[in-house]
Amino acid sequence: MQVVSARHITQRNQSQNALQIKENRRRKQSQTLVQLARSKRFQQGDLNGALKEITEAAARTLLVRRVSVWLYNQERSKIECIDLYDVSTKTHSFGNSLSGKNYPAYFQALEEERTIAADDAIKDSRTQELSESYLSVLGITSLLDAPIWLEGRLVGVVCHEHIGEERQWTLEEETFAGSIADFVTLAIEAKERNFAQEALRHSEAQFRAIFEHSSIGIGLIDMKAQIVDTNLALCEILGYSREELYGKHFTDYISTQRGDLKLYKQLMSGMNTNLKRTSRVGFQPSKHQEQFVERHRIEMEKRCLHQNGSLIWTHISVSVIPSSNGEPEFFLAMIEDITERKETELKLRASQEAAEAANRAKSEFLATMSHELRTPLNAIMGLSQLLQEEIVGSLNEKQNEYVSCIYSSGEHLLALINDILDLSKVEAEKEELSFSPLPVSDLCNYAIWTVRDRAAEKGLQLTCQIDIEEDICIGDERRIKQMLLNLLTNAIKFTPAGQVSLVAKKVPQGITFTVSDTGIGIDSNQFEFLFEPFKQLDSRLNRQYEGTGLGLALTRKLARLHGGDVTVISTLGKGSQFTIFLPILPNSVNMQTEQNEGSQQDTALTSSPATPHNEIILLVEEEENTAIVLQDYLQTIGYKVKWIDSVNNFLEQVRNLQPNLILLDVQLVGDASGCGLLNVLKQEPYFPDLQVVMMGYSELPEEKLSILQAGGNDYLLKPIRVVQLESILTRYLNYSDFQINEKPI
Repeated sequence: MQVVSARHITQRNQSQNALQIKENRRRKQSQTLVQLARSKRFQQGDLNGALKEITEAAARTLLVRRVSVWLYNQERSKIECIDLYDVSTKTHSFGNSLSGKNYPAYFQALEEERTIAADDAIKDSRTQELSESYLSVLGITSLLDAPIWLEGRLVGVVCHEHIGEERQWTLEEETFAGSIADFVTLAIEAKERNFAQEALRHSEAQFRAIFEHSSIGIGLIDMKAQIVDTNLALCEILGYSREELYGKHFTDYISTQRGDLKLYKQLMSGMNTNLKRTSRVGFQPSKHQEQFVERHRIEMEKRCLHQNGSLIWTHISVSVIPSSNGEPEFFLAMIEDITERKETELKLRASQEAAEAANRAKSEFLATMSHELRTPLNAIMGLSQLLQEEIVGSLNEKQNEYVSCIYSSGEHLLALINDILDLSKVEAEKEELSFSPLPVSDLCNYAIWTVRDRAAEKGLQLTCQIDIEEDICIGDERRIKQMLLNLLTNAIKFTPAGQVSLVAKKVPQGITFTVSDTGIGIDSNQFEFLFEPFKQLDSRLNRQYEGTGLGLALTRKLARLHGGDVTVISTLGKGSQFTIFLPILPNSVNMQTEQNEGSQQDTALTSSPATPHNEIILLVEEEENTAIVLQDYLQTIGYKVKWIDSVNNFLEQVRNLQPNLILLDVQLVGDASGCGLLNVLKQEPYFPDLQVVMMGYSELPEEKLSILQAGGNDYLLKPIRVVQLESILTRYLNYSDFQINEKPI
């Protein structure tokens, strides 16, 4: 008898089949991901090709009808489809978009959830707002969306769209969808990386082309001063091949002088200081760093040694190139051959010096010939005057007429010679002024009394007003009277009718004498010729009015010899106004005693035009070249200059010197900056009387405003031009408010 045992295994077989299907799906998903990982499209940066491969692989693996990739626009107001693969037609398309304004719930879900697995997309709260315009139109019943993240930021979504009966998405399928989104991220990164590399290659090619074809010599030098690379222009300048220059010391080919090493050390120390300031925020160049690189550069003119042994003049600009970690790695030297320009400059300088020497010789000759020129004229005028007095006998009417003509002609010629000699003495720096306290009223009354007859002859009203509490000014009596007479005589000469006035007035740093008239006036275009010797402004004036054109030129030079100046305001046809400014000398100076104490102080008081008198400038500047230029120029034009290159004993120097002006560098290297020293000065009781002008490289108006708010009087931009410096000296050391609303000469 056989016994047969039977069991119902249908359920077990079904479970095994389900497990097998699940395992097959996992295997298929893994194979797809491995295949995508090996794709060369990612390495090539082909974003469009990579997206097509990703969407096709995802549709094939998950068995969905459509797979699409959507990215946010720049404003993040909508998502735009950049690739959509349809299995039924095996085609790719793009261009559709969904607005966040129309589908707020869906966009919020993308931001908040890892994946959106909507089994019933029509009813799911996250996707149901897409139903009417998108899902129902295309017959989509289930959605599996995986957000795309790039550098921690949501940039888009990969959408898997199932058509037909509702589909329940498994956890494995959600994970696979997330992996597909990661591959899209890799594709985007690969494209950006390849784009950056291509841009870098293009930039390097451009730089190399500029480097090789530049007409200016360029050299790359390491920290040991060895030449790493050169362009063709530098090879031609020095006469060597690139191979001959490679590895050689750059300093072997340029002339060096004392102070060069300090310049290079300042360049390097400035670079290191800047790196310490910015190390906390990484190595991304900030605005501060960009400004630092622009101004931390050495520019100089040097002679270089050519291969044939000759010396050539060059303009060299040296800057530092940092490495990837921000440390100095190379020097970049830009070298321009300026030999031809330098030779031209030397020729021009020689010509200028020759012309100046000839002019000085002329002036010295005329000044020396004062006695020889005046002696015969004195005889002519003296004898003619004796004849007029009829001392040696009576004259008839015609003889009287002839003698009067001789005398007036001699007087006119003597005035001309006196003007020429006076002007020549001033130009030859041989004019010696005798300074003394002078009553302003006496000066004005003398000038008015001298010209009153001329004014009366023309029927002009002549007035004088003295608006000064202390009726004293310091100057040379003869020269001040001469200046006033020159201006009054001119005013009367060129005023047919009306009035001429003289007004003396006190201003913050001196005294002004203003001569006004209602005469013919001057065209503003002629102002530049007004003070030139032997220059009258219109040929018609030469025929109508007497004069040599020396009076105003001499008046300006005499005013500047006093440390002042002359300005003019005039309107054609309405009249003119000439103003002499004379500065107030220090009260502690006894002018009469000073003349007897020695020639050194006499020299200071009898210097060239616009020369200051005993005015002290404290220069606080660490950069040696800048300090030397400023110090030499200021001393040349007559100022006493004390230069300090550190902040040590700063206040003690200020207290001891009591300077009239402080030139203070904003960017001192050390324990205190220029602004810090300004703050220290503010604590001193004498601060309101100090004139402090800051100096710096920044062109930003904000920095100038902050300096003025901190108590500085003004701001000088480096590199400092002579015109800028003269403007500062005029504003704070000479005649301050005097020139406001007037045209300077």
